[in-house]
Amino acid sequence: MPDFCNRVRRREFIHQLGGGFTSLALAGMLSRDGAFADDLDFPNPLAPQEPQLPAKAKAVIFLFMYGGPSHVDTFDYKPKLYPLDGKTIPVKTFGRGGKKNEGRVVGPKWDFKQYGESGKHVSSLFPHVGECVDDIAFLHSMTADSPIHGSAMLMMNSGSLISGRPSLGSWLNYGLGSMNENLPGYVVMLDKTGGPISGAKNWTSGFMPASYQGVVFRSQGSPILNLSNQHGMDRVQQRSLLDFVGDINRGHLKGREHNSDLAARIASYELAYRMQATAPEAIDVDNEPEHVKRLYGMDEPRTDDFARKCILARRLVERGVRFIQIYSGGAHNDANWDAHGDLVKNHEHHAGNTDKPIAGLLKDLKQRGLLDETLVVWGGEFGRQPTAEYAEGTGRDHNSYGFTQWMAGGGIKGGTSFGETDELGAEAVRDRVQVKHLHATILHQMGLDPNALTYFYGGLDHKLVGVEGAEPIKEIIA
Repeated sequence: MPDFCNRVRRREFIHQLGGGFTSLALAGMLSRDGAFADDLDFPNPLAPQEPQLPAKAKAVIFLFMYGGPSHVDTFDYKPKLYPLDGKTIPVKTFGRGGKKNEGRVVGPKWDFKQYGESGKHVSSLFPHVGECVDDIAFLHSMTADSPIHGSAMLMMNSGSLISGRPSLGSWLNYGLGSMNENLPGYVVMLDKTGGPISGAKNWTSGFMPASYQGVVFRSQGSPILNLSNQHGMDRVQQRSLLDFVGDINRGHLKGREHNSDLAARIASYELAYRMQATAPEAIDVDNEPEHVKRLYGMDEPRTDDFARKCILARRLVERGVRFIQIYSGGAHNDANWDAHGDLVKNHEHHAGNTDKPIAGLLKDLKQRGLLDETLVVWGGEFGRQPTAEYAEGTGRDHNSYGFTQWMAGGGIKGGTSFGETDELGAEAVRDRVQVKHLHATILHQMGLDPNALTYFYGGLDHKLVGVEGAEPIKEIIA
């Protein structure tokens, strides 16, 4: 390939070498206690890289409300819905129950109150978040391509309805590299009731090297299962064992350089070795000052779990982790925001568990001077309809025609509201944006050009925002 260096960009050069094989260099970066992979002269895919654009943020914390919270009951104030409660009206909807042209209105079940200098209306479900509205930009005209959980989750996490694409955190670590040597660049924390539908497909690295995928952390105890030494083995013995296993694995890898899973497995041993000394300190939220614990709600049983995750997210940001995703909502309907039956019971449970910890996170980041460089994103895979799904009850079906998400920090213009749904909250009618525009905004704030960040695979330059591209939502950028 005589013109290789003159024609191929750095990332394509890594791909040509065998993207997974280069992840061996990660071990050389991580393992300063041994000589593992020191002799490998290949580009390191997780080495810190210069942003493509002026970066406003260094890290992202994505608060994922799995199941689809109701926008008209949380942050999208629709006063005309209240008097229509119980009435059947013509309205087009499309959800789990299919396409309908009319439905029985379920009026909002909570009062709204104005907060902050911006006077933003927020539901009584989120009184603590309401205190932070002047730091938040609300996106009221979000749309998605699917009203079904599995595909909608994949789209929100990877920009595609089809599984196998790299997730948002993978794209950020691919484009920017890791800012730490002892912790993963991409951490996922699941709800205590379990993970979301499709599981690891939501934090996969897809066709990128496996070293870019998310690592699941626990907020209490050992951050990763089986991380501790077994059988009383000390660090010297373990180092010797890892070096021995590493020699065998590297020998096996020769001639199989395309096998990114094997290369990532080798690198993961080294990362785990260093994490044994680093991760326990990083997740030790119990040593936080009492006033910080109270700020997040660690002193209250119902908020303790999510509070721990939010405090851990802040600690990971302080230690250079690039992307952290926290899930509220687990595997089955009663454990997530999917309110098909009893809306009040469902949303009061989940909002009550998360409101104070989320507000605590925003306030804590701000008082530490970290909010300016940390982008916080809140939302689910879609919203809920203004009408009931069943003949009786207050449950709402899925709504991908229009819903709300919000962003704070990281160069986002606080105290703003962008876009609008109709007077019922059924459909976005002004300044409609799609998931790809949310992704484009996140990439842009992190210093990446959403239309220039590409990964060469299968003969194509792939982008998180799709082949057609997308621009960031400039109206919410400070």
